[in-house]
Amino acid sequence: GAKLLDMNVPLDVAMLDEVVACMQNPNNPHHAMANEIMVAFQAHQDSWTRVSQILETSTYQPTKYFGLQILEDAIKYKWFIMPKEQREGIKQYIVGKILNLAADESTMRKERLFISKLNLVLVQKSEVLCENNMLILKLLSEEIFDFSKDQMTEKKTKALKESLNHEFVQIFRLCEFVLDKSTHIPLLTITLQTLLRFLSWIPLGFIFETNLVETLPITRPSDEAHIALLTGFQYLVSISEVDDDNIFKICLDYWHLLTRDLYSIDQTQAQSHGMNVLALTRRGAEPDPLTRKSLLKVILSRLRVVMISKMVKPSEVLIVEDENGEIVRETTKDTEALSQYKTMHEGLVYLTHLDYDDTENIMLEKLTDQVEGNGWSWNNLNTLCWAIGSISGAMSEENEKRFLVTVIKDLLGLCEMKRGKDNKAVVASNIMYVVGQYPRFLRAHWKFLKTVVNKLFEFMHELHPGVQDMACDTFLKIAQKCRRKFVVLQPGEPYPFVEELMMELPKTVSDLEPHQLHTFYEAVASMLAAETIPARKDTLVAELMKLPNAAWQNLMQQAAHNVDVLFDAQAVKEIVKIIRTNGNVCKAIGPNGFNAQMGTLFQDLLNVYRTYTQRIAQRVAQGGDIATKSAEVRSLRSAKKESLRLFEAFVEHSSADDNGRQTIARHFLPLLLEVVLTDYKTTVASAKEAEVLTLLATCISKLKAAVAPAAPGMLEAVFECTLQMITRNFEDFPEHRVNFFKLLKAVNEFCISMHPTAACRHDHSVKAETPPLKEEADHMPLAAAADEADVTRAIESLADEGDVQALHLILVYRVLKDQYGRVELDHGTNVMTIETPGGVKAQVRYFGPKQERISCENSAFHDKLHDTLAKLDQALQPIEPADL
Repeated sequence: GAKLLDMNVPLDVAMLDEVVACMQNPNNPHHAMANEIMVAFQAHQDSWTRVSQILETSTYQPTKYFGLQILEDAIKYKWFIMPKEQREGIKQYIVGKILNLAADESTMRKERLFISKLNLVLVQKSEVLCENNMLILKLLSEEIFDFSKDQMTEKKTKALKESLNHEFVQIFRLCEFVLDKSTHIPLLTITLQTLLRFLSWIPLGFIFETNLVETLPITRPSDEAHIALLTGFQYLVSISEVDDDNIFKICLDYWHLLTRDLYSIDQTQAQSHGMNVLALTRRGAEPDPLTRKSLLKVILSRLRVVMISKMVKPSEVLIVEDENGEIVRETTKDTEALSQYKTMHEGLVYLTHLDYDDTENIMLEKLTDQVEGNGWSWNNLNTLCWAIGSISGAMSEENEKRFLVTVIKDLLGLCEMKRGKDNKAVVASNIMYVVGQYPRFLRAHWKFLKTVVNKLFEFMHELHPGVQDMACDTFLKIAQKCRRKFVVLQPGEPYPFVEELMMELPKTVSDLEPHQLHTFYEAVASMLAAETIPARKDTLVAELMKLPNAAWQNLMQQAAHNVDVLFDAQAVKEIVKIIRTNGNVCKAIGPNGFNAQMGTLFQDLLNVYRTYTQRIAQRVAQGGDIATKSAEVRSLRSAKKESLRLFEAFVEHSSADDNGRQTIARHFLPLLLEVVLTDYKTTVASAKEAEVLTLLATCISKLKAAVAPAAPGMLEAVFECTLQMITRNFEDFPEHRVNFFKLLKAVNEFCISMHPTAACRHDHSVKAETPPLKEEADHMPLAAAADEADVTRAIESLADEGDVQALHLILVYRVLKDQYGRVELDHGTNVMTIETPGGVKAQVRYFGPKQERISCENSAFHDKLHDTLAKLDQALQPIEPADL
C-alpha cells in the first residue's frame, strides 16, 4: 500500500491491478485493506498524474475506470489551478486516446463504456468517430439545457448556451449531412437522439425552414414497402391471437397507440377535406385514397375480432367464473384487469369510429353464433357483451338504435332459451351491463326502457350470487340517467311508470338484502327527484316510504310499552336499516323533497338517539371505557352514527333556498342540537361520535346566516373537549381530527365573516360568540402540529381561499415546533415565542423586516434561528394555495 501511495517512485501498475481486483471481491480477506488503499490513492493530490500510465499499461478494465474517475475529479475540482501546459496536455491525451480507440469499429463497440467516460474528441470523417461526436453533443445539450440548474451558476450556464447557439449552425449541418447521406444504423440512431435533445431549445426555423421534415421519413410511397409493412402487421395480429395474456398485453399497448393515431389522423383529414373540397373540385383533383386507414382496413378488421374476443371484465360486472368453473359473485376488484379494460375500451372506441359498419357486423355475427349455439360459452358471450357495452357513444343515434334493438332482443331471447341457473346468471349479467351502458337509447325508446326495467325487477328475485347486486346497481344507473321518463305519462300508458312501481314495490323488494334495498330506494328516489310538482312529490315519497315507515312505527309502538325492545340486537339492526334507507332517499330526492318524511321521523329519531346515549352511558359507568368496545355498545353507536348522517344529509339537501334554511333553523335545529351537543359534551371521549363535527360543519356551511345565533353554542359544546382529545397525542381519534378541521374551515369561512352583522342584530350573542372564535384561532396551530396525512390535507383545505400568509405562518410554526420543541403563537401579533429545553428564549416575527425578525439575547441561538428562517424563506417562497 505504501509503495502505491509514494508518488516519487514509478507506479507498479500490476500491483495496482491486484489491489483493485481485491477491492472488487468482497469475499477476499484483504478486501477492507484494499478499499482503504484505493480511497487513499484517489484522495492523493498528485494521483491524477498517474492516470496516463494506468490507462496505457493496465490489463484490468476496472483499474482503467478507476483511473478515469481520478482524472474526472481532477478536471472537476483542480482544472483552473493547473498550469495551462498541463491542461492542454490532458486535452491532447484524451483526444488521442479516443481517436485510437474509435479508429476501428470493433474496438469501439468493445470499449463503448470506456470511451463514454472520455470528454472531448475532434470531428472526423469516420462514421464511427462521428457517432461518438453525436453522443458528446447530445450529452452536452442535456448538461447545459436540462441538468444545469443545480450544477452551474446562471452566468456560466448562460454563456454556454449562447456559445452553443452560436455554433449550432455547423452542428445542424452535420446532423443534416448524416441523415441525408449515411446508412450506418448506429450513427443514424444517435443522430436522431441528439436532434431530439436539441428540439427543446433550437429556433423553430431549423425545423420548418429546412429540409429536415422531408428528410426524416424513413419510407417513401412504394408498393414494396407497403406490402412488407402489411406483412409485419399481419404477423403482429397473429401474435395477438396467441392465448397468452402477457403477450397480448404487450401487443395491446401498440394497438392502442396505433388506433389512437389513426383516429386522430382520420378526424384531421375529415375536417381538412370538408374545408378543401371546393378547392379540390376546382382543381379536378380528389383526396388520396391511399390513406393509412384504407391501407390497414383488413388488419383493423382482424384486430377488431381479436379485441372483442379478448375483452376483459369491466367494473360494473359483479358475476365471475371461479377456478372451479362455477359462476359466483366477485369479492375483490382486479385492478390490473380494470386498467387493461380501460385501454381496450379506448382502443375499441377508436376502431369503431374508424369503421362502424365493420365493428357492428363482427359483433352481430358473433351474437348470432351464440344464439344459435355455435361456439356457445360463458367466456365468448361475456367478452362479446363487454365489448358491446364498451363502445357506447361511439356511433350515431340512428346506428345505435338499429344495433341495440337487435342486441337486446337477442339477449332477452337467449335468457329465455338457456336452461340452468349458471347459464341464466351469465346471460342476465350481460343484459344488465349492456343496457346500463346505453342510457341515450333507453331515453329515446320507452318500450325498451320499460321492458329492461321490468327485467331487472325479475332479476332482483334471482338468488344466484351477484345477480341481485348487479340488478340493483343497474337499476340505480338507469334511474339516474333516465329519471324524467319514469315520472311523466308515456304514450300508451294509463299512468306514469313510477306509480305502477309503487303498487308493486312490496313484491319487487321482497327478496333483497338490506344493502340491495338501500340501492333500490336510492334509485326510486332519483326518479322522484325529476318530479316538478312539490305536492305530488311528497305523495310519491310517502308511498315509497310506506314499508320502512310501517316497520319504524311498529318498533316505536313496542318501545312505548317496553323501552328494552330498542336494545334487542335484531331491533337495532332494523333501526339501522331503516335510518340508512332514509339517508339514501334523502340524498337522492333533491332539494326540499325530504321535509315531510323527516317531519314524520324526527321526534322519534331524537328519542331513539337520546335513549341509546343513556344506555351507552350506563354501560360505560358500569364497565369503564372498555365497555365502548362491547358488541352491544358498538351496535348502538352504529345507530347513532346513521342518525347523524341522516341529519347531515337532510341539512345539506334541504337548504337550497332561504325558505328551506329558515325551516330547518326554526323547526329542526334547536331540538337536534340540544340532544346531539349535550351527548357529545358529556360523554366519554371514546364514545364521542366524529359525525357530530361534520354535522355541525354542514349546518354552518349550508344554513349560513340562519345558523349564526346558534354557532357560539355549537363551538362551546365541542371545541374544548375535541381539542383535548386530538392534542393528547397525534395518533388517537383520526376521524375526529379530520372532522374538527372541517368544522374550523366552515367556521372560518362563514361565521367569522358574519360576526359583525350578528353583533349588530344580536347583542346578546356577541359575548358568547367572541371567546370561542378567538380560542379557535389561538389553538389552531397547536392542533395543526399533528404530523398526519389526513390532518395535513385538512390544513391545506383551509388555504383554499388564497390566504398565503396564513398558510406560511402555519407551516413555519410547525417546522419551528418540530425543531425546537416549545413554541407559542400570539394570534393577534403573529409573534412566536420559542423556548429551548435548555431555557434559551427567543421571539420571532416572521412577517416583520428580516433584520428585525428575531429577538434573542443568545447570539448562537440567534444565528441558528436566522439560518432556519432563511431556509424557510427559500422553501416557502414558491408555495401558493393552488400548488397544494
